Amino acid sequence: MVTAPRFGILGCADIAARKTAPAMAAAGLRVTAVASRSAAKAAAFTARFGGEAVTGYAALLERPDVDAVYIPLPIALHQEWAEAALEAGKHVLVEKTATIGTAAAARLVELATARGLVVMENFAFPHHSQHAEVAELVSKGVVGEPRLITADFGIPPTAPSGIKYSSVLGGGSLRETGCYPIRASWPYLRTPEVAGAVLVRSGEVDVSGSALLSDGKVAAQCSFGFVHTYRSTMSVWGSEGRLTLDWAFTPPATTRPVLRLESQDVREERTLPADDQFRNVLLHFASLIGDPAGRALEYETLLTQARLLEQVVARAS
Repeated sequence: MVTAPRFGILGCADIAARKTAPAMAAAGLRVTAVASRSAAKAAAFTARFGGEAVTGYAALLERPDVDAVYIPLPIALHQEWAEAALEAGKHVLVEKTATIGTAAAARLVELATARGLVVMENFAFPHHSQHAEVAELVSKGVVGEPRLITADFGIPPTAPSGIKYSSVLGGGSLRETGCYPIRASWPYLRTPEVAGAVLVRSGEVDVSGSALLSDGKVAAQCSFGFVHTYRSTMSVWGSEGRLTLDWAFTPPATTRPVLRLESQDVREERTLPADDQFRNVLLHFASLIGDPAGRALEYETLLTQARLLEQVVARAS
């Protein structure tokens, strides 16, 4: 039996406070230290969620009471600190988008493999039971042969001074929102490749976009951005029907999501159980410590996601 890892958190980001730290508590995972460049920020965070406040990220990596590191820093800083954590012998859970480019992803996988460590991109939504239900229905042929996956994730604009609008910090709609529909779609394609892409730019970064993925048989249309009304949907359209999730990526833990099934003569809505995807992804990450085969699957997932995002950029250029 593998002992639950003791976590250190690198950075007091909003997502860490709103989602991940509360989910760690719900999952029974211990936070032993939280690091920030600001001693005051670290102290304020630990006052809410526990652990010892640490000034500076490197100091946290030196601690023997930290087994795993969660990294919610700006995307441009992920590579540096994920590498440093792996080199310090820590398992790594890194926020999406994990890396900028395939070479960076390959380097993280190389380090993790050599040391027998977990490195995983923190996508929570695949661990919500609604996605398992969709995958099972598709595998049973409820919609016939899949022909087209569509997935959309758009959010309203926020303050232009925010991280997502900074090219230096790795912002842009593809890495902030487009990563979701692309991650949701490609598991339904045998050998996914990006067939076409558009990125709409404003200021330093892309603010919306669309990508077409294909394996020569099944296509996936992915749309995204942060200049939209909110939308978070996914559907699988097949030869005999279509199924749709209306809240595919960010359902609250208390929400019972609805799955819609449509065919030539039938329309049906199924209300699914509520589920806590943030708690689930943390428990999955912890389970990988004693699961070499599971770690290898996460390595491949990280590499595939990085490759497809890189292809989107290339196709849109």
